[in-house]
Amino acid sequence: MSDSESPDHCDHGHDHEGPGYATPQAAIEEAERERTAYVMGIYTGTGVDAPDFVGVVDLDPESDTYGEVVNRVEMPNVGDELHHFGWNACSSSCHVDGLERRHLVVPGQRSSRIHVLDTKDRRDPEITTVIEPEEVFEHDLSAPHTVHCIPDGQILVSMLGDADGELPGGFLELDENFEVDGRWDPPGEIEMNYDYWYQPRHNVMVSTEWAAPETYYPGFDLEDVEAGKYGRKIHFWDWAEGTVEQTIDLGEEGQIPLEVRFLHTPEAAHGYVGTALSSNVFHFSKDGGDGDGAWSAEKVIDVEAREHDDWDMPVPGLVTDLLVSMDDRYLFFSNWLHGDVRMYDVSDPANPRLADRIWAGGTFGPSHPTGEDDREVVGGPQMLQLSLDGERLYWTTSLFSSWDDQFYPEEAEKGSVMLKADVNPRKGTMELDEDFLVDFGDLPDGPARAHEIRWPDGDCTSDVWQ
Repeated sequence: MSDSESPDHCDHGHDHEGPGYATPQAAIEEAERERTAYVMGIYTGTGVDAPDFVGVVDLDPESDTYGEVVNRVEMPNVGDELHHFGWNACSSSCHVDGLERRHLVVPGQRSSRIHVLDTKDRRDPEITTVIEPEEVFEHDLSAPHTVHCIPDGQILVSMLGDADGELPGGFLELDENFEVDGRWDPPGEIEMNYDYWYQPRHNVMVSTEWAAPETYYPGFDLEDVEAGKYGRKIHFWDWAEGTVEQTIDLGEEGQIPLEVRFLHTPEAAHGYVGTALSSNVFHFSKDGGDGDGAWSAEKVIDVEAREHDDWDMPVPGLVTDLLVSMDDRYLFFSNWLHGDVRMYDVSDPANPRLADRIWAGGTFGPSHPTGEDDREVVGGPQMLQLSLDGERLYWTTSLFSSWDDQFYPEEAEKGSVMLKADVNPRKGTMELDEDFLVDFGDLPDGPARAHEIRWPDGDCTSDVWQ
């Protein structure tokens, strides 16, 4: 059943008075075109002695500064390694009167410092709160990653390590005033942690695994994989109790499961996880997506490794990000090492069908995808973001500073780019916009890495519905 056919879930025990949209379909129909993007800018590991920042990118095609970084909110310290960030409130809190989607919660992966930005002035946000690392370490956690708003105004942050940067990780909860509320999960429920997503109507949260900070901070080492230091499991939690109810080991074909997404329709019991090193996409569902039974996971997309003269082994695609369009029709994911972005029709969730792909940078894509006279793209497609109407797909090219230096060392010297494809959801096609390139190599303090992207009015990787 599509969301438009389902009962309005703001009649699901409450009215729509708070932030966000009443339904995913309302987000598609009511949202205006994105005119501002917030994009992570990172100087960690570039040799530039400057703090990381949140960049404000102009996406208004009518503007004279379209496609430019028009403002930067610098962090107070150098070396945070900003990575992922999220909103204080989203559509999961649409029943909470008086709550605004206004504050960005911006953690530092390496510092464990958490910043809060007020975006009341969309083009000129300002830092209002800083949670220092010591407040995080008190709960034996470090290395914050995914930030999701959760119903009623709280914020949940996945933490990848303990206070010493070792295992286990866990989850940190902030209250609506951005004060540390404590640890959300009982310690010891999981060892490794990374991304997570929740689906309240099924009382479930699913989390994934990267590794201990002390393992991935220095860079990637295949011997660490052979030693079992990287994850290959996904965990299904009781959302209300904060306890793990089921763990699925994805095996050799599921090594390093990173980004995880449920379908947006709140009734749906289907989702996807990309496994970076194995370069596969798994579909997971609950009793085939309908019942009340156990969750299962099955590999549904296999990106084959490719030979390259400069590599001693076949090059894996390295699926590092994926997202689902707001109408649950398409799945997009990036192959950071190969250099392509893929679009799959997931109308039948368990049987994705390749619809289209674009090559840009990476190991096999063109180094000048937007024209030979334009600047060189020295990384591969990485963090993705899709417009709410599903017609514009954007991506950046940085993964993580030490991993960038290993696989694309020129990115530290030339900086990242942000690219865009125009999507035709009716035909299932994409076309690279060769007139659009945001150059993070041309900034006042020097070239920067660009990572996650967010829209002020919510997006396909942060909004959840009750």
